[in-house]
Amino acid sequence: MRRRLRVITLGCSKNTVDTEHLLAQLPADAFTIVDADEPVDCLLLNTCGFIGDAKEESVNAILEAVEAKKRGEAGEVIVFGCLSQRYAAELPAEIPEVDAWFGARDLAPVLRHLGVEPGPLVSRRLTEAKGYAYLKISEGCDRRCSYCAIPFIRGAHRSVPMEDLVAETEELAARGVKELILIAQDTTYYGLDLYHRRALAELLDRLSAVPGIEWLRIHYSYPADFPEDVLDAMAHNPKVCRYLDIPLQHISDPVLDRMHRHVDGAWTRALIAKLRAGVSGVALRTTMIVGHPGETEEAFAELLDFVREARFERLGAFMYSEEEGTFGAEHFADDIPEEVKRERLDRLMELQREISLSCNQARVGTEVRVLVDGFLPAGPSSAGAAGGSSRTAICRSEFESPEVDGEILVRGVADTARVGDFIRVKIVAAEDYDLIAEAVGF
Repeated sequence: MRRRLRVITLGCSKNTVDTEHLLAQLPADAFTIVDADEPVDCLLLNTCGFIGDAKEESVNAILEAVEAKKRGEAGEVIVFGCLSQRYAAELPAEIPEVDAWFGARDLAPVLRHLGVEPGPLVSRRLTEAKGYAYLKISEGCDRRCSYCAIPFIRGAHRSVPMEDLVAETEELAARGVKELILIAQDTTYYGLDLYHRRALAELLDRLSAVPGIEWLRIHYSYPADFPEDVLDAMAHNPKVCRYLDIPLQHISDPVLDRMHRHVDGAWTRALIAKLRAGVSGVALRTTMIVGHPGETEEAFAELLDFVREARFERLGAFMYSEEEGTFGAEHFADDIPEEVKRERLDRLMELQREISLSCNQARVGTEVRVLVDGFLPAGPSSAGAAGGSSRTAICRSEFESPEVDGEILVRGVADTARVGDFIRVKIVAAEDYDLIAEAVGF
């Protein structure tokens, strides 16, 4: 009899990839994968342990799973991922109702616990039917940013062999995936351990040759030692999106020094200028941390001035969260009051809202190719050009990444359009983060 199994994935897209690799290993004649919230034989939780809010969400999910087990709705509760990696000694004692605990690097032990002998982690069972998928090109991190717990949760940097990534990409393309979003703790570090050189540009070239893949998008690029051949790929390879996610975290020299970012403000400004000059029309996404120990009012004012100057198309920000075990927690007092952190975050994001609206307004009247991610709920349909009905589609161009950026809401999309299709649209209106467009054609 097949065992009914459900996986709850928390945290970042890297965890999603881990879950999809795990699910692909489960024999169809031994397991039924259950997506809905209903009784199962096995309930697996892939947890996040990065920052406070994520840890709280994961703990609450574990407690809810334990309650489901008590009600007879789950035969076995298995927990793996970053939270259980980070708190391997504490959690089993605090929540003894969990049947088995595994870490973030323990996909093979999880499978063996389920009675499955693991094979190569190349195949994926996609958890959502989308036109895009994440491709994790490496694991772990050799950087030692003072605020970050990832290196001792995920371990040292380990690149996935290029041949395995090409094989995984070929399988994803065969399932209709059109866009690959390359992820890692630091994508620009790719290849140093395996090939003794930075090989991200070569990987982009190899992946772009896979039939069916039309967009390649780069996330999580560390600014120090940014490889210039990646700029050439973005500028000259039409499949590489003119989009870069490059978390900068700050601009003040004293704050960057305390963060152990290995760059200073002048170097960062020069890098942004090089990115803008090297890739025409590039959309830059970054992340900032406010309230880091040592961030004075002057340092925060410098950050605001830099954001005004750089005019990032996309920007996210977080309040500093002291994480036990990190260099920062052990050496710096978290002495900036929470209300000050919140006030700084609000000021930064209000500034970015204004910049985002201005950038969006500049795009009104332009035509762009977009990928369909979904559709708004059907309302009264309108007659299309060929007499059929039309819908409003949720789309993105090469300048928007899913889940973190705004969307392009496209009116007048024919009923024949499907998720994963590319269409051409004309942008007709701008909001703070989203755009409104009308379909022009396929």
